[in-house]
Amino acid sequence: MNKKVIVFAPHPDDETLGCGGIICKKISEGYEVFIFILTDGRHAFSEVLGIYSDPNPEEVKQIRREEVIRAAKILGVPSKNLFFLDFEDGKLGECEKEAEERIIELLRKNLPIEVYFPFIRDYHPDHQATNRIVRRCVQKLGLMSTGYQYSIGHKYSRIGPKIERLLDFLKKNVIEVDISEYLDLKHKAIEEFKSEIYIVSSGQKKPIADKIDKFLNTKEKFYIVKR
Repeated sequence: MNKKVIVFAPHPDDETLGCGGIICKKISEGYEVFIFILTDGRHAFSEVLGIYSDPNPEEVKQIRREEVIRAAKILGVPSKNLFFLDFEDGKLGECEKEAEERIIELLRKNLPIEVYFPFIRDYHPDHQATNRIVRRCVQKLGLMSTGYQYSIGHKYSRIGPKIERLLDFLKKNVIEVDISEYLDLKHKAIEEFKSEIYIVSSGQKKPIADKIDKFLNTKEKFYIVKR
């Protein structure tokens, strides 16, 4: 039986924040997990904090790559199962055709039975682009994979989650997976993203990320994409 799972991350950290618990759970159940990281994350400091040196974008790219390799190892995913597509952070929407071609090739080689990717109404354009790309690829290949969308941050931050809860109730297309057994591992993995949750640059006044605790719930929520 094919027991492969693929997690698609627009940036190096989304896989851990959104799916860290389910990754551990699937591995414990005998699945092989692969992580496809679509962009290089190079503009985290420049776009969020206005810092263009110390570290510069090229240095940020390397820092984030090393962080996600360490985080994935804690979750149980070896470096050989990480694929970096290295599209430029923030510009995935301009490269959808090329990204689609590369992902189709990777999907053909691995043929997952489950795929995890960002929610269509996440706020970041790279997340929205990843959603479109993955759904087209799965459809074109005619895969029978079950799709699960995870949300990092809704584009309508105040009212959006409330609307989604109502829609979830009506459509019954959402599941919550108990990850309490793996929460400590997820927490340790998140701690590897030091460039985001601590002040690491002389020019920084605050961390890139805030409210990391919201990703440390005992349940992870996924919106099901029905075939």
